Amino acid sequence: MRHAKNNQRLSRPSEHRQAMVHSLVKSLVVHGQLRTTYARAKVAQRLADRLVTLGKDGSVHARRRAFRVLQDRDLVKQLFGEIAPRFLDVKGGYTRVLRVAPPRPGDGAQLAVLAFSRLPAMEPAKPQPKAEPGRKPSAPSKPEPEKAKAEEGQKRPKFFEGLRKLWDKKKKGSAAS
Repeated sequence: MRHAKNNQRLSRPSEHRQAMVHSLVKSLVVHGQLRTTYARAKVAQRLADRLVTLGKDGSVHARRRAFRVLQDRDLVKQLFGEIAPRFLDVKGGYTRVLRVAPPRPGDGAQLAVLAFSRLPAMEPAKPQPKAEPGRKPSAPSKPEPEKAKAEEGQKRPKFFEGLRKLWDKKKKGSAAS
């Protein structure tokens, strides 16, 4: 019997389930949000919230505990340096799970988006240069078709160079015959 067992099994053996959840949390740290099934998102949310709490602590022991899950020093630095400081004044609810409307076509699984609840600080927009009075701002010019074709010819991979030479030889040989 499974009395007082609170973890979701997700139809996987324990090692596979643990690796999958760790992978989901890694993706969340890297990208800031991810799209998965609702059940997986809820399991990953618990672990992600624990990691942000460790990041708020900031001790060496907390970093080592986070490294057990993330297995990447750069991700630990990102968690402790960029993500956790956003939540210093909050006591919980670091992530949110939003259901996505249509279920997955293949098996009908309910999809969800797991994301951090606070977005990173937006950088201020750079001021655009002011146009002189009486002048209209110039529209970006489109490249001429001849120049575009010439640029495309220069960007071809080297793999095709040998084929092009063979093709040209065949054309010259058939024209000469």
